[in-house]
Amino acid sequence: MIDANNLIVGDAVEILNSWNEACVDLTVTSPPYDNLRNYKGYSFDAELMLSAIHRVTKKGGVCVWVVGEKINGGRSLSSFDHAFIGRDCGFTVHDVMIYQKKNTPFQRSNAYTNCYELMIVFSKGKPKTFNPLKEPTKRHGWETAVSNKGPDAVNRKRPVELKKEKTKNNIWQYAVGYGGTTTDKIAFQHPAVFPEKLAADHILSWTNPGDIVLDPMCGSGTTCKMAHKNNRKWIGIDISKEYIEIAKNRMAKASNLTV
Repeated sequence: MIDANNLIVGDAVEILNSWNEACVDLTVTSPPYDNLRNYKGYSFDAELMLSAIHRVTKKGGVCVWVVGEKINGGRSLSSFDHAFIGRDCGFTVHDVMIYQKKNTPFQRSNAYTNCYELMIVFSKGKPKTFNPLKEPTKRHGWETAVSNKGPDAVNRKRPVELKKEKTKNNIWQYAVGYGGTTTDKIAFQHPAVFPEKLAADHILSWTNPGDIVLDPMCGSGTTCKMAHKNNRKWIGIDISKEYIEIAKNRMAKASNLTV
């Protein structure tokens, strides 16, 4: 059995492979791709990690894999490689979403500014939960359809109702940096922090209250914090004791608990 609402120091692959199978509803994580950051010397293997995550994911569970790639000297295409690796590990590539950074500071001299990472949504079969996030429509109410042609090419205009809201598309925009990613200053002691709202949006989309949310490379603890704030159980794992201490600090402030 797994110990929910817990932060664990250790090698995530070894830890996940020691758990019972099919015990996690959702994973939201971001791997240390292309050695772009210093993660305390940790050596990352995408195949081993995704295989371990697949093993512990429940039937119908989801893994959201937030990944970019090295762009200097030509794109490494790591994000595409990871999609194929996850599929080879048994996951279905349910969606490939875009995390667009509203205020990216990285200008390029010979190409357009790179402002996104991929959010690969892996599923173990058909997702068992989908709570679509909605956004307001610019126009709503009853209108006459502009075109309603049938096989005979006759345009039979008719009234249609435009809804007040619609399901969001799969390009999600977030501000990054202090105030956008988070207001927890201690989180930025980790070299790569994704926005709290990104984690929350996926948690709300793919789980229900009481479900178990995992981040096996939890870093500063963003996934765990947002799972707690949205009444989900959570587990965070990281190879770095230093990063787990950052996550513990954030969880304590978010929940008024000692973790």
